[in-house]
Amino acid sequence: MATVLKNALLILLSVVLCTALAEGMARWLDAQEPSAALKYIDGIPLAEGVQRSWFADDPPPLPNRRAVSADDAELVRRVEASGVTDGTRRADMFKVWNSVFVGPDPCAHPYLKDAPGRIYVYDPPDGSPWPRFRFLPDTTTPIGLVTNAYGFRGGPVPLARQPRTIRIAFLGASTTVSSHHFPYSYPEHVGYWLNQWAAEKKLDLRFEVLNAGRESIGSPDIAAIMKNEVAPLAPDLVVYYEGANQFYLEPLVPDLPPRPARLPVATPPPPGLFARILEDLSYSSALASRVKNLLAQYGSHESPSPAGTDSAPGADGREWPKPEYRLVWPAGVDETDPDLARKDLPVTLSEILADLGRIDAMTEAVGGELALASFKWLVTDGMVLDPVRHRFILEYLNFGYAPFRYRDLERLAVFQNRVLAKYAKQHRIDFLDLARMMPSDPDLFVDAIHGTPEGIRLRAWIMLQLLVPVIDRHLADGTWPKKSFPAVPPPAPYKPRVVTFQCERKAG
Repeated sequence: MATVLKNALLILLSVVLCTALAEGMARWLDAQEPSAALKYIDGIPLAEGVQRSWFADDPPPLPNRRAVSADDAELVRRVEASGVTDGTRRADMFKVWNSVFVGPDPCAHPYLKDAPGRIYVYDPPDGSPWPRFRFLPDTTTPIGLVTNAYGFRGGPVPLARQPRTIRIAFLGASTTVSSHHFPYSYPEHVGYWLNQWAAEKKLDLRFEVLNAGRESIGSPDIAAIMKNEVAPLAPDLVVYYEGANQFYLEPLVPDLPPRPARLPVATPPPPGLFARILEDLSYSSALASRVKNLLAQYGSHESPSPAGTDSAPGADGREWPKPEYRLVWPAGVDETDPDLARKDLPVTLSEILADLGRIDAMTEAVGGELALASFKWLVTDGMVLDPVRHRFILEYLNFGYAPFRYRDLERLAVFQNRVLAKYAKQHRIDFLDLARMMPSDPDLFVDAIHGTPEGIRLRAWIMLQLLVPVIDRHLADGTWPKKSFPAVPPPAPYKPRVVTFQCERKAG
C-alpha cells in the first residue's frame, strides 16, 4: 500500500511539475509574439498627463476578495452536473432575483425553473420588476466575481461622500461588468489609471469607481439601477455604455426567414464540462489557450461538410450563407439625421432614449452629469475571420444573429451610434466616441461585442483618454471635486433571502 501511495505521489508531482514547465514555456513563447493590444497603443492619442507606461499596470488586489465557501463550490458542482447549464447558469446561482420578476412560483418561470431547487431573491423597493436581478453583496463567488456592499463588481466604496473625491459610476450590461472569471472589468482599469493620473499631477484627490453593470440587461433595468442603486450614492459622473441587448432587427424584416435550429455540422457541439473549464482557464493560462485552439482546430478538420458543398459554413472564416430577406426601413426615418422624437426608431432606440432621459434626469437630481459612450460592434461587410481562433465570433454573428447579414448588422450599429451622438449633442452631455477609436481586431474580442482581457484593457485605455478631458474641464472651472454634496436618501435596504422549491420534471 505504501508503495502504491509513493508511486501515485510521484506521478502527481511529475504531472504538476511538467504542467508548470509547459505553462512557463507557453507564456515565454506568447511573450515573443506582439501583444494584440500593444500594437495599437502608439496610435491612440494620450490625454494630457497620461503616461504610456501605465498601460501594462494592473490594479492592486481587491481588499474584499475572500476565500470561496465550501457550500458555494458544491453548489457550482451541482449545477454543472445537472445537465441543464447553458454556460451562464453557474453565475445565476449568485444572483439575487427580483421577486416581482420571479413571480409567486419559480417553477412557472421559463428560466429559473431549471435552478437546482433554490435561488436568492430580493423585494424591490418600488415594486417594479426592474432590474431583474442584483449580485449578492460582499461576496466572492467560485467563478471569480468579487462584489462590494452594494452588490457591484469591485472594491469597497464608502456610502458617504468624502472630501477631495470624484465618484464615477459606470452603467451597462455584460460589456461593463465583464466575464466573472476575468481578472478585471474595464471600469476597474479606468479607476486605477485615473488615480495614477491624479498622483502624477499632484492633484490631491481620489477617484472612486462604481461598476453597476450586469449581464443580460437592457435600458429599463439600467434606469432602475440608476434610480435605486446608483443615484443614492451621488456620483459626479455616470457613464453609459451599452448597445447589444436591445439590438433587435426582426421588426425591420416583414417576412423573416426562420433561424437555423442548430449550429452547422462544421461547428463543434455545445461544450461539456471539460470544454467549459478549458474555456475559463484559457483566459489566464497560456497552456490551456493552446490546448483549446488545438482541440478546436482538430474538431473543425474532422467535421463533415453538408452534402453538395465543398466546405461547411464558417470553414474558411467568411460569413455563412444567409437566406434572402428584405430589410424595410421605417417610413420617414432619416437614416443620416434621425428625428429623435420618433417612436419607431430601429433597434429599440426609441425605448432606449426614453430610459436615457430618465437616467439623465436622475443623475442631474443628485448633482451629477451623464456621459454617453458609443458602442463597439465587431462586424463589417466582407469580414473574414480565423475559423479556429475566432470561432465564437463566427457563431455569435452567424448563428446568434441569424439570419441577418453582416452588412445589415453593421448598418444598424452605425445608426445606433449616430442616434446616441445626436442625443448627446441635443442634451449637451459629453459623447465619448469609443467605437471610433477601438480597433476592429478580432484578436481583441471573444465575440462581436465582448472583449478578451487584452481587449477590455484596451477599451479601458481608450475610455481613459476620453474621460480625462471631461475631468480636466471640471477641475479647471472648480466644479470638481465638490466642496459639498447633495443630501440624498441612502439606498433602500438590500436583504437577499433564499427561496427553495422543487419542480416536477416532465419525462422525455
